[in-house]
Amino acid sequence: MFLELDHISKHFPARDGSGEVRAVDDVEIQIEQGQFVTLLGPSGCGKTTTLRLIAGFEFPTHGRIVLEGQEINELPPNRRDMAMVFQSYAIFPHLNVYENIAYGLKIKRLSAQEVRRKVATVMDLTELTGLENRAPNQLSGGQQQRVALARALVMEPKVLLFDEPLSNLDAKLRVQMRTEIRRIQQDFGITSVYVTHDQDEAMVLSDQIVVMHRGRVQQIGTALEIYRRPHNRFIADFIGRANFLPVQVLERTPAGWQIKLFDQTLEAAGEADATTTAGSEALLMVRPESIHIFPTMPDRGATAWPGVIARTSYLGSLAEYDVVVGGQPLLAVRHDPSESDLYAVDQPVYVQFLRENAYLLPVER
Repeated sequence: MFLELDHISKHFPARDGSGEVRAVDDVEIQIEQGQFVTLLGPSGCGKTTTLRLIAGFEFPTHGRIVLEGQEINELPPNRRDMAMVFQSYAIFPHLNVYENIAYGLKIKRLSAQEVRRKVATVMDLTELTGLENRAPNQLSGGQQQRVALARALVMEPKVLLFDEPLSNLDAKLRVQMRTEIRRIQQDFGITSVYVTHDQDEAMVLSDQIVVMHRGRVQQIGTALEIYRRPHNRFIADFIGRANFLPVQVLERTPAGWQIKLFDQTLEAAGEADATTTAGSEALLMVRPESIHIFPTMPDRGATAWPGVIARTSYLGSLAEYDVVVGGQPLLAVRHDPSESDLYAVDQPVYVQFLRENAYLLPVER
């Protein structure tokens, strides 16, 4: 394994002196060479502390950080062969674009010819060619972010670290820059660890997403795995939007679980869990886009339930509905709606959902 966090923990003294705070708690992550891995979670979940542990800005209380088979716990940041792209860009205001990118190479005492060659290559890949002589205050936010990225890439580190690098950009530029970061990372084939609280960023950029909460890893997987097969309610609720329907578990089946929902029996996928047994309660997760609404009973041979529209919101590219079924409020989304798809408040409707996209979760006590 190229980069490994082996049961890493980081404890800080509590501010009130009452003990310790476990900012990172027994985190285990394995990263292959060339992978783009994102640490995702809400503020205070431990993702930034984990990144700082990898970079060497913090040292673990327990556990090991291993790079290419060598433990690097005690190595200072400048000896870890890593580079960081910061949220604030951290480019030097008194140096022009070329000088900012070349700064690290000159510190390493490379020849002027080698510096020019490496800087020219990375400026071309980051689409900064022609801006060599501009000062940072003459650049847009996106261009400044490219300079910060180019300055890190030109050092050819083994691992590239990103600390919420797009959070200071406007929404449209964030979308553009995340595509650029992924393209550049793939062109270089560089192992990358990226920290964000933005689920869309994580899903677009990542080969693997590490969802964190309260200092612990909740799930590691691809965007599809985490979105469709979350391990618990926190993950399902944090990644996208979801409806959680209380159900009774009847039995385990080859396809998953047989459950009872709204007085009807159906099957749903779900992992085997110690707390999920015949006769127990569970939650069925159904994404809003997997809920379909019909004005009359659909003749599709599938289970449907009567409901009433409680709220309608037309947002152009989609329509959102709150629909009440069996006393349970559900959120449904229809993409690219036509006028015939728009339902009035208090209108009776019938509801179906894509059972292959539903997923059974344990009830957390």
